[in-house]
Amino acid sequence: MKLRNIIYSALAVSALTLTSCSDSYLDEKMYSSYGTDVTDVEAKVIGLHQKFADLWGWSDQQGFVGCFQDGTDVGAPGSTQGVEVPFYQYGSLNAENSGVSKLWTSLYSIINSANIIINTENVDAAAKGEAEFFRAYAYNMLVTLWGPVPLLTESKAEPRTDFTRNAVSEIDAVIFADLNDAIANLPEVGKTKTQNRINKDCARILAGEAFNRMGKFAEAEAAVSATINSGNYKLISERYGKFLSDAGDYYSDMFRWGNQRRSQGNTEGIWVFQMEYNRDVTGGIINAPQQRRNWVAAFHKLTDFMQNADSLGGRGNGRLRLSNYVKYGIWEDGDIRNSNHNIRRILYANKPNVNKEISVKDGFRVDDGTSGATKITIKTGDRIYWKTSDTLEVMYPHPTKWGAYDPTDDFGWEMVKDWPLMRFAEAYLLRAEARINQGNTAGAAEDINVLRDRAFKTYRAETGNANAGKVTAAQMTIDFLLDERIREMVGEENRRYTLCRTGKLAERVKMMMDKWAEGTDSKKITGFDASKHTLLPIPLSEIQLNKDADLQQNPGY
Repeated sequence: MKLRNIIYSALAVSALTLTSCSDSYLDEKMYSSYGTDVTDVEAKVIGLHQKFADLWGWSDQQGFVGCFQDGTDVGAPGSTQGVEVPFYQYGSLNAENSGVSKLWTSLYSIINSANIIINTENVDAAAKGEAEFFRAYAYNMLVTLWGPVPLLTESKAEPRTDFTRNAVSEIDAVIFADLNDAIANLPEVGKTKTQNRINKDCARILAGEAFNRMGKFAEAEAAVSATINSGNYKLISERYGKFLSDAGDYYSDMFRWGNQRRSQGNTEGIWVFQMEYNRDVTGGIINAPQQRRNWVAAFHKLTDFMQNADSLGGRGNGRLRLSNYVKYGIWEDGDIRNSNHNIRRILYANKPNVNKEISVKDGFRVDDGTSGATKITIKTGDRIYWKTSDTLEVMYPHPTKWGAYDPTDDFGWEMVKDWPLMRFAEAYLLRAEARINQGNTAGAAEDINVLRDRAFKTYRAETGNANAGKVTAAQMTIDFLLDERIREMVGEENRRYTLCRTGKLAERVKMMMDKWAEGTDSKKITGFDASKHTLLPIPLSEIQLNKDADLQQNPGY
């Protein structure tokens, strides 16, 4: 949906007919969990969730996920597809990039649909609050990544060719009002119509992000403090759920398929987007997001030794790797978030009945190659080391948060597991950020230590070192906060958005280019221009078709 032709759009809640040999073959089976009494506004609100899913779901362009991680301090390209390449080879980023166009048009589609609901007379306050949340989400991302953009607060059915860019301050005023209204009128967690719908705390977390970006640090602190003090959430610090008999830890438990929802024991989930298998309930997605295929290495290609399994994350395509900075630069001993259950650095042959002799020079071996052996027999359960050429795609350290395996879909087309969009830990990170920016470094350290008490709990018990992982007020800077966000939320957050929101993209890219480059191959960051690439280009098609006004391009494009 282009800006030039914003049209009425809503999700029609449909019925499917089933045939049978009985007289009831015309009976309708409703696949909506809301049944037959869905109101028009309710259908439109559900449609906003669908549009959000479609924003991030792009199965034809798996590399779209990499646009928000590659070329930052977190991501490094693996087996790239194409759309993500200009986001680390910055010299080739231009206004015709399909990833840029996809994001821009999808966000404005959300805004248009939200405007329809917001401007409906006598609309239910909670429905309006949900629409305001999504409008604020879309506009906050637009101004963060593009700067000034066109502001639309009413839906338009007719084409327009006279858009101009509004000042960020004007758009921020709408975001600020939307989020305050949403916080006031949305239900508490546990009281929404279904557990995947937007609640007050979703709006508070978004407010923490947006208000921090705006420089409204006291307001950001107040918003997330309400979530922290609500008593409705608890950090996961004990094992729980379906996989207690499996190897794992309490941090990895909340990312396992079947453990992610509040109804499944996840007391940390604020907004968990439910990816419904076979699309049989409202809120499922048609165009499957590709996070697993990006983040999970393609060890399925090692057919002699490996087979897809849920414990290994299923089938990945290895399109997105962790940067050297994340792999080697930010961890302390004992941090459970860096355990092999959470960032997998060690793999074992898991295919049954493996008994294969190989040459050490082939790279795969059961030891580190220092024993002097020239040939080794690998058996099921043996640790596998790998050769350098495989570390760009087939086997490399990767976060396990997106891994899941459906035995009926060995190819791994579907992203069957739920999507943890917001969780309780982020409230502490956002409040720490607000406190740092207000000079309250002691308060920021208290917030970070809450997360670290959880992260180092096991290590402290094992070593008797009660202060392991503790931080002090003197350590509290935005750079430390950004590193802590990696440790807590790697693979979850949109890192490009975070760095742009905090004004740190240029600094972090320079750090990567100077110290943490990915080597001499074409996969390293090149061509970054801080005067240009801290903002994205407006899609060229939008500018060309906007014939009755000057929709100015961002500098340098």
